[in-house]
Amino acid sequence: MATLVTGGVGFVGSNIVRTLAEKGHRVICLDIAPAPDMVRKYLEPWVSRIDFVQCDILDASALARLPDSFDIDKIVHAAVYTSTLEQTEREDGRRIVDVNFGATANMLEFARRLPLKRFLYVSSGGVYRRRGYPGGAMTEDMPLLPTTLYGITKFASEGLTQRYGQLHGMDTVSVRLSSPYGPMERATGYRLLMGMLYNWTRGVVRGEPIYVPEGTQGGDWMFVTDKAEAIRTVLDAPALNHNVYNITQGRPLSLEELMAAFRDVEPGVEFAGPGAEPGDPGPARGYMDISRLRELGFTPRHDIHSGVREYIAWRRAFPFLD
Repeated sequence: MATLVTGGVGFVGSNIVRTLAEKGHRVICLDIAPAPDMVRKYLEPWVSRIDFVQCDILDASALARLPDSFDIDKIVHAAVYTSTLEQTEREDGRRIVDVNFGATANMLEFARRLPLKRFLYVSSGGVYRRRGYPGGAMTEDMPLLPTTLYGITKFASEGLTQRYGQLHGMDTVSVRLSSPYGPMERATGYRLLMGMLYNWTRGVVRGEPIYVPEGTQGGDWMFVTDKAEAIRTVLDAPALNHNVYNITQGRPLSLEELMAAFRDVEPGVEFAGPGAEPGDPGPARGYMDISRLRELGFTPRHDIHSGVREYIAWRRAFPFLD
């Protein structure tokens, strides 16, 4: 039997594929783009367990032509158009809706015809309001008010996933990811906005000062391989008590903590810009509670120090200096 991962050559997707293959899954790495050399190199130790398939999941007929020999019994739907930029929403709003919602409908239609054990939809912390909720921690059962096309389509896809499960007797679940950082983040046609720690580690490996704009805040960061392992934990759990799980570190990180971690890992690092000066950063984004995830026995392996250290080491060894 095999696990199908959509968006499998992307940032989070390639780490999901790697983790599943490492833990013994036969993985179908499906993406609209061919697997580039960078992805193949990252996955090379486990390539005997991976089938690379190029397919546009907006084309339902193309999905229907996937070989029956794959024997798919689990699906991780991670394909996404990641952008919250207002300009991108204006210029490419329909494609955001098509990729983030329409493709989910196609995948669920495809899934309901299979003898499936579980369908896992990869959602986002973007479904929560941008600024912190009273009390800090954001729980899966609180009222939601996404305000971007990205957040709206992710929330709508969660509802679609749950309803398809109810209608067709499928085991379905959604997971909400906080900000990821780590190996394989890069610009693609579907990932237009790089994370802050991508830019910071790029400065380190290039030997350049790290520019911190005014108003920069901390955040709810989690090392991407920990995210992938958390997703595997939910996917492979014998039974689930909830239909939505937050996936994150479980505590917020201040800007000062992030800077301190980089100085600890790279003592000579330089921070520049108005945001690097001590001061009141203003209201921070809330952080996501992971009580449900802990019920499944999951604990993140990396803190911010070990995550930054491993990320920088990967950038240098790969090498990836962009």
